[in-house]
Amino acid sequence: MSFDLGPALLFCPADRPDRYATALQRADAVILDLEDAVAPSRRAAARGALIDAELDPARVIVRVNPVGTPDFEADLATLSQTDLRLVMVAKAESPKRIARIDPRFSVIALCETARGVVACEKIAALDNVTALMWGADDLVASLGGTASRRPGAGAGYRDVARYARARVLLAAGARRIAAIDAVHLDIADERGLRAEAEDAAASGFAASACIHPRQVETIRAAYRPDDETVRWARGVLAAAESEGGVFAFEGRMIDEPLLRQARTALARAAR
Repeated sequence: MSFDLGPALLFCPADRPDRYATALQRADAVILDLEDAVAPSRRAAARGALIDAELDPARVIVRVNPVGTPDFEADLATLSQTDLRLVMVAKAESPKRIARIDPRFSVIALCETARGVVACEKIAALDNVTALMWGADDLVASLGGTASRRPGAGAGYRDVARYARARVLLAAGARRIAAIDAVHLDIADERGLRAEAEDAAASGFAASACIHPRQVETIRAAYRPDDETVRWARGVLAAAESEGGVFAFEGRMIDEPLLRQARTALARAAR
């Protein structure tokens, strides 16, 4: 299963079916969360809500609990009674266990622990894995740390989180599958979210996850090429049709990597 859901993926607690429709209206796709967003005592009710809901399976991801837990088994048993087939596996760490997941399901592996990040290359190579995502705060917690970001308003990630982000992106890219950037938890920090999403788009992430509807349009705008970029991309690709090999366009040397970037820009503009 290829990953082409759009750039803004909105988390929604699975035990809040009253929010399902609104979340789907606001975002490109929705991640219905059966893990951290739902108290253990509410997970049975959340599973029941998923069975009863009328959802477009093409635009829904379900975050399930970690492989090997009783909750994971219950999550997949529930989803087997629905048409939902794209699961995000929380705290993905074991390639062997992920490879044994029911083949009816496509997997987004959430590499958000030290073990998961270290194993991300092997996880990305699995046939049932369609995308990788990373998470900063669970990662730092797994290391015994206390904060994924440096202190101060608008501060960025600590080095270990930046390393994990890059490693997951490279692992996904090496296997030609999608990479999803982590959530920006400070809902009020629109400027920080915009900078992070712009960097994600420029670096090669396919999408960014978010936790609030007000973050959706900021992410979409970050992934959407501006008019000047679209003009340049169309022009350079038109010029390439009559040029052979390396050529100059508007003062820049153009070769295949830049042509690929131009194709990516136009593909994003067409969403």
